[in-house]
Amino acid sequence: MVNAPRFKEQRAELVTTERLFLEPLKVAHATEMVPVLDDPELHKYVGGKPLSLDELRERYQHQVRGRSRDGAQRWFNWIIRERATGAAVGFVQATVDMASGTADVAWVVGSTFQGRRFAREAASAMVSWLRGQDVAAITAHIHPDNASSEGVARALGLAPTQTVRSGEVRWESRSQT
Repeated sequence: MVNAPRFKEQRAELVTTERLFLEPLKVAHATEMVPVLDDPELHKYVGGKPLSLDELRERYQHQVRGRSRDGAQRWFNWIIRERATGAAVGFVQATVDMASGTADVAWVVGSTFQGRRFAREAASAMVSWLRGQDVAAITAHIHPDNASSEGVARALGLAPTQTVRSGEVRWESRSQT
């Protein structure tokens, strides 16, 4: 039997690292995130295209609810902010299946901010926070040609599985509970 995560009514909290703040998502973040995410290369492995300001606001309005309509999933979304400059550099997110206690995680760092290990630092902080909420397992879905994201997944203690969904390999790890 899986222990239920502790955050049935909780929202994402401010998480800090040595170089970053993970700031809980707000609709107002869309304005500063449009230029961060406005690069077709960021969509190379996940599909789609950069969103307009109105499209990103609409997405954020949906995400800040923090849960699916049926309550089966909790959504935790953070903007990654560099502490030294205050600049938004990307985002991390987790979708938690409440029945299994599994968190599916993702991370995106804007092209101009890549190569500084921000994704690794932010994703690690997010996973640590999730583990503190009794998440039973962590998963991620990564395109097999996305070596940078594979490196982040390995740093999180995830390993690839044989499961492929929509062209992405499922990576996973069980908690140490």
